[in-house]
Amino acid sequence: MALRGRKLSARGESMAANYAFGPLEDDVIIKHRLLTRTTTTRGEPPLKKLQKKFTSFVLEIEKDGNSYDDCEKLSRAFLQELSTFEIPLLKSKAVVDANIREKESFHEFKDEINRQILLSQGDIEDLKKQLEESKIERKHKEECEAIRKLIAAQPPRSVTQKSIMELEKEIAALDAENTASSRMLELRKKQFALLLHVVDELQNTIEDEQKSLMEEIRITSEENKIGVDEASGGLEAMAVD
Repeated sequence: MALRGRKLSARGESMAANYAFGPLEDDVIIKHRLLTRTTTTRGEPPLKKLQKKFTSFVLEIEKDGNSYDDCEKLSRAFLQELSTFEIPLLKSKAVVDANIREKESFHEFKDEINRQILLSQGDIEDLKKQLEESKIERKHKEECEAIRKLIAAQPPRSVTQKSIMELEKEIAALDAENTASSRMLELRKKQFALLLHVVDELQNTIEDEQKSLMEEIRITSEENKIGVDEASGGLEAMAVD
């Protein structure tokens, strides 16, 4: 297999070395040959055959002498060859026309596809917007469902109302108790202030009484001292006598 590959490679290299034209030039030559029909794979090229028929017909006309039959025969041969040469041209023209129609149909189909693509892109954008709106709507529904479940988990309104009424009663009782406590506190403040005033007055009275008592004691003490002194003086006088 490796030997065969090397042989094929060598053969390809030799063919490439003998190749007279490049790929682009070869395409141009093939196109020219197909258009002019100067070459063929079998027999003589049609254009050369037509040219020979025409040349023979012209040469026969230019000859001197009576050659009407030959000219007519060559003329029919030339016209027959011309018809034979024209048939492939008509076929080629039909193929070209078909290709042109197919090309136009392809362009129309392409334009239709582009139009469908634009419509599809517009539909895709609309579907994207609808998807975003659906997502938002679904989110809202989920939030509403969560709120509904939260509400459903709460006790009935009658129970809640009853609890509220009981709490209001408790609050009113606490307010009344607070008011009574405030009044009692004010009363106790007034009583305490009065008590302090009485204690202050009593303390002042006690202090005054203590001062009076001390003053009386002092006066009595002085009087007793004077009496003692007088008694001592009388005793001394008696002793002198």
